[in-house]
Amino acid sequence: MSKTYRSYDPLQSFLLPPSPLDWLPAGHLARFILDTVGELDLSAITNHYERQLRGCPPHHPAMMVSLLLYAYCVGVPSSRKIEKSTYENVAFRVIAGNTHPDYSCISEFRRIHLAALSGLFVQVLRLCQKAGLVKLGNVAIDGTKVKANASKHKAMSFERMQSDEARLTAKVDELMRSAEAVDAAEDAEHGKGKRGDELPSDLQRAEGRRDRIRKLMAELKAEAEQQAASEKLAAQEEKQVEAAVTELANVRAAHSAKKKDDSDDEPPLPPTSPSPEELPLHQVPTDKTGSPTPKAQRNFTDADSRIMKSGDGFIQGYNAQTAVDEAHQIIVAQGVSNQPPDAEYLIPMIDRVVENCGAVPDHATADAGYCSEENIARATSRGVDLHVATGRIKHAVSTEAAAPAPTENDTLKARMREKLATAEGKKIYSRRKVIVEPTFGQIKNRGFRQFLLRGLEKVRGEWALISISHNLLKLYVAVAA
Repeated sequence: MSKTYRSYDPLQSFLLPPSPLDWLPAGHLARFILDTVGELDLSAITNHYERQLRGCPPHHPAMMVSLLLYAYCVGVPSSRKIEKSTYENVAFRVIAGNTHPDYSCISEFRRIHLAALSGLFVQVLRLCQKAGLVKLGNVAIDGTKVKANASKHKAMSFERMQSDEARLTAKVDELMRSAEAVDAAEDAEHGKGKRGDELPSDLQRAEGRRDRIRKLMAELKAEAEQQAASEKLAAQEEKQVEAAVTELANVRAAHSAKKKDDSDDEPPLPPTSPSPEELPLHQVPTDKTGSPTPKAQRNFTDADSRIMKSGDGFIQGYNAQTAVDEAHQIIVAQGVSNQPPDAEYLIPMIDRVVENCGAVPDHATADAGYCSEENIARATSRGVDLHVATGRIKHAVSTEAAAPAPTENDTLKARMREKLATAEGKKIYSRRKVIVEPTFGQIKNRGFRQFLLRGLEKVRGEWALISISHNLLKLYVAVAA
């Protein structure tokens, strides 16, 4: 007697149309993404198509958004891999409604609506707030250097550009003379109008490289001139320090008045944060005349990216910043720029936290790369209890010794150092590493090691999508639990 098996016929057609959702478990991430996107306001995307009454009907925006968000959640951001997955992966096929958008359609949708897709970050963050995942008790700010879609070997210094331009110009002139001599000889042999009058391929390549170098040199000079004009128009550093001191004085005065007027013991309300500043941009190094220095560089593949030092050595990349809430590691603010040092990102990131969440965090922590007198003053003026390292902290050192009491003559850095030496200060700052650094690890474990897109604006949109997917996964885990 032979063994009896369950019925198996992979070629059997369905007698009745199945429901694609039945192919996924009830709590599957794809179902969660479909439900969440259904609650988001996609008018910034749909309005684009409402103006286009002619042509072939486009794919539904809700489907395309769901497809992209799910792809980033599972670490498949490539448009070609997304298209392939709509054939081979059940979850992708369910989200796509058993359709198969061409990879060029997916890529073009992301390109056209990158700004609108970035705007979904705040909407998803608000959902996380409603779910109770954001407490703003302690927000840790940190950055990571991410590789650009460009090789550092494709970068060239201004000095090298100048020498190469002269060399290539001489080469082009030589090839032109050679081409003219060949043309004259062939005209004498074959007559005018015959074949043999095209420029050599070497000449075309040399001309193209020279034109590219000239374009990058012009961009460097233009950026240096714009920097000089901006610095002349407004002494930024002095004005920022002056504004910080004014903000701090106003807040202290307001707090004192509040304490006098209030009969109860409620703490004063935190001040309203100003509009977020733009993230810092890398400044072209210039000489006394305002011209780019010989070491000023540009990359041929992605001109906005910069050489940066990371844990893997020097890379061609960007500085990706996040502010992470302690409660559930929700990203409450994010941004990307090409300025390698972190110090200038602190205030813009704090302001973004306040704008996105509508409240000032109780504490904010950051490593020594963000420490400066100005940053401490300006963060305090915003009502933020800042804990920023003033130097390398040795965690093995005993914390039992009492910190000296701060005096009026101490600098802000000295007071911060004394603040971190207290038991409470050590306790708050010790949480920084376990709040923000696992976030970068989780993002990289999903396969994100470098940006796919090129150019600062596109990279910012891609980092927003990655941050959205991170928060969606945290929200999914919380809802599923």
